[in-house]
Amino acid sequence: MIAVLFAVTAGVLAVVDGSVDHLFRAYVVGLMLTFGFACGGLLLLMLQYVSGGKWGLLLRRPLEAMSRTLPLVFIYWIGLGFMLKRLYMWANPKMADDAFNAKLITAEQLGAIKHCIEWKHPMLNVGSFWVAGLVCFAIWGWYTWRLNTLSLKREADTLASTPYWIKKFENLSGPGIVVYSLTMTAAVIYWVMSMDVTWYSSVYGLLFLVGQAYQVMALALITSLSLSGAEPFKTILRGTEQYDLGKFTFAFVMLNMYLAFGQFLIIWSGNLPEEIPWYMDRINGHWGIICTLDFMFHWLVPFSLLLSKDIKKNKKRLIRVAQWMIFAKAFDLFWLVEPNFKDAARNLHFSWGILEYIAVPVSMTALWVAYYCTQLKSRPLVQTNDPHLAEILEPEHAHA
Repeated sequence: MIAVLFAVTAGVLAVVDGSVDHLFRAYVVGLMLTFGFACGGLLLLMLQYVSGGKWGLLLRRPLEAMSRTLPLVFIYWIGLGFMLKRLYMWANPKMADDAFNAKLITAEQLGAIKHCIEWKHPMLNVGSFWVAGLVCFAIWGWYTWRLNTLSLKREADTLASTPYWIKKFENLSGPGIVVYSLTMTAAVIYWVMSMDVTWYSSVYGLLFLVGQAYQVMALALITSLSLSGAEPFKTILRGTEQYDLGKFTFAFVMLNMYLAFGQFLIIWSGNLPEEIPWYMDRINGHWGIICTLDFMFHWLVPFSLLLSKDIKKNKKRLIRVAQWMIFAKAFDLFWLVEPNFKDAARNLHFSWGILEYIAVPVSMTALWVAYYCTQLKSRPLVQTNDPHLAEILEPEHAHA
């Protein structure tokens, strides 16, 4: 119902604004947010199989459920494929000429854009977009199917065979993390970074990789803490495990900000004319307000709150922090996407269309959450054939 309500709202906003441009741009934010949940869940699932630990017993089923929402993200991606000529200059070079005629870019910028489009054409073209995307989704789909299928087989097996399954999941997930990192980097280059065809960053894929872990841990916290009011999570989610999950989330908050600041520092210190316009587009023309808020929302607030031991031990407050983190991730995606377009670069201004960045991602995410909850209910919430189960069922000992 929420998805339908906000989808209708998005349609009304497009009519009032007289253009679907912002609707399409906001669609990319919705795609990247739901893609982050689905494939980020797959990433952390593989990370858990490689690293081990009790946190896997708590989060394995939610992470598996996130990964099984990949078909919906695939449908979203197909929708993006029909919007290419309204979003990417490499798919529609006429966008650059229109921007020049509207005096949004200079003749020098127009020449640089056309040069980059020609130079990068072997990779950035409509055919490659479809081929690369299909290959990526096929690989992610295979890992999702394989890990979820083997999880059921492990559940049906005896506890004595646990060492065999641990080794099998390790051997599958170790290379899987590397493969996913490479394919996800290719995906975000096509879907987001290439919106500005003149810019590049070697750390861009890693930023999205850590950002996915950031938002997935937030959703996993919300899921596990919300389920702790009833069995079986009421028993297995002890104070110790809750505190550990809070610290784990804090680690991704730190790593996320470290990489974002590292990219900014390197580009700032290099001060190269082909690199700095990307940041200038996102700082000048009142965008500095959004940049400052992004820094506060995305890092300063969750960092400061998760430093508190009391908040990490309080279920309601920890849920609020996790909800804030998801909002902050969506806000960060807005800052990444909108300034790529020449009418918005260095020119933050209000229009009815800008509200599409609320309506469209909320609609797409609401539909994704409904699918996620359906998948979560399709399997038992706890895997009983797990060596950590006996340990986690023990009562906590009081500490002096």
